[in-house]
Amino acid sequence: MDRTSINRNARLVWRTLEKYREWTYDELKEATGLDDRELNAAIGWLAHEDLIYFGNCHGQNNISLGINIYFG
Repeated sequence: MDRTSINRNARLVWRTLEKYREWTYDELKEATGLDDRELNAAIGWLAHEDLIYFGNCHGQNNISLGINIYFG
């Protein structure tokens, strides 16, 4: 795995997150077809860029697109 493949997988995760609501880790893994290592690296990339949000609903951890709003 290298930066190029991590970036490509991060774009895949981003596009998947755009399609629908919050996702559980397992749902996101199934939808993208990535293995744990690939998905975790992609999530890490997106988290570092502050592009995703980690939430908790009914005791279940969820991942969704982050919403950055700037009021100037």
